[in-house]
Amino acid sequence: MKTVRLGLLGCGTVGGGVVRLIRENASVLATRVGAPLEIAKVLVRDPNKDRVPGLERDRITTDAAAVLDDPSIDVVVEVLGGVEPAKGYVERAIDSGRSVVTANKMLLAVHGPELVERAEKAGVDLAFEASVGGGIPVIRTLREALTSDSVTRLCGIVNGTSNYILTRMRQDGMPFATALREAQDKGYAEADPGLDVDGGDAAHKLVVLAMLAFGARVPHEAVYTEGIRDIEPIDHEFAARFGYTVKHLAIGQVREVHGKKSVELRVHPALLPAHTTLANVNGVLNAILLEGRALGPCLLSGRGAGDLPTAVSVVADVVDVAGARLSGAGGRMTRSVRLAETHLAPIDDVECAYYLRFQVFDRPGVLAHIAGALAEENVSILEMVQRGGGDARGEPVQVVMMTHVAREGALRRALAAAAKGGDYIAKPTHVLRVAPLA
Repeated sequence: MKTVRLGLLGCGTVGGGVVRLIRENASVLATRVGAPLEIAKVLVRDPNKDRVPGLERDRITTDAAAVLDDPSIDVVVEVLGGVEPAKGYVERAIDSGRSVVTANKMLLAVHGPELVERAEKAGVDLAFEASVGGGIPVIRTLREALTSDSVTRLCGIVNGTSNYILTRMRQDGMPFATALREAQDKGYAEADPGLDVDGGDAAHKLVVLAMLAFGARVPHEAVYTEGIRDIEPIDHEFAARFGYTVKHLAIGQVREVHGKKSVELRVHPALLPAHTTLANVNGVLNAILLEGRALGPCLLSGRGAGDLPTAVSVVADVVDVAGARLSGAGGRMTRSVRLAETHLAPIDDVECAYYLRFQVFDRPGVLAHIAGALAEENVSILEMVQRGGGDARGEPVQVVMMTHVAREGALRRALAAAAKGGDYIAKPTHVLRVAPLA
């Protein structure tokens, strides 16, 4: 029986999980593939670092050519992360006729369409289940289970670090800095957490999801992105008062205006109705709500990071591409991805309800001034709460308004007008969108 030989690029947290899973489940995987899987070579930066127990030292190399130029290796697994040198390695593997499995969402967000086209031309598979949602099978669901339907919308919690921080802030009233420090102490956040808490990681994942869900080919830098640094405990308090929970979301949906299709992609904190399932996904868990035109809503949830959850997705792709290669059906997975240049709706065209937190000086006419500026742009107030008032020291008070659905561009103009007219507003208005959930 022929053995399927694997070349592993990287052996950090995820790579180590892949090695463990393939070793521990060897007999089951051999049955599913139709041949044993063998880890032939593992590319690492530091050959002296402690690795997964049982990984023979003669399989470890610091020379990429030992993996990429070995004709006996059938499938290349890339778990290095980042754009370079990963992009060059993946291209070399594809051009040499090997299928590639990757967990690299940044690489796919920046170069996904061109890599898919390259793989299709070479007749090999490019599989990337582990790039979004760790062990959640969202890519497989979009590529296979929903292939007969048309996905119209998705909304997901796709960054466990941000979800953990917001959960701790809400449950224990922690300020952002304290919750972040705790996340770092527990290993949920990096020493430099910017990619997670500023929304970049979620934006990369949203671009990958949009490729499968909408066939969208969009530049990753064009996705509207906000992080969670500006969220304060008081926002969680007010959100709960109105019946909502604050979550950091990746949102995508198809829009048609005058018969012209565009896609709305945005990443930012948002308010979710507290009774919804997605609002109650806490800690480091991820969850993604998909909505099909025929199917309706479908929620996938689970562990979005970690060695074994992510390795489950990587190895599932390995099983698929290895089995396809043995049966002579390589490239089928890649051929199912159809991408087209897609118009990205500008953020000013977004329509939703809003949470507005004003810090104002408690003076006669202040509420009339704000309400007038909103009314001028047809932004209607649904509810309002004021905390404090009549402070003899002239300290600002908190005024929170929930609006009806409004156009973002109109809201921005209204807030700019409110800030200019009179000496009423002490600090810039804090704005949160209400997520588009039924």
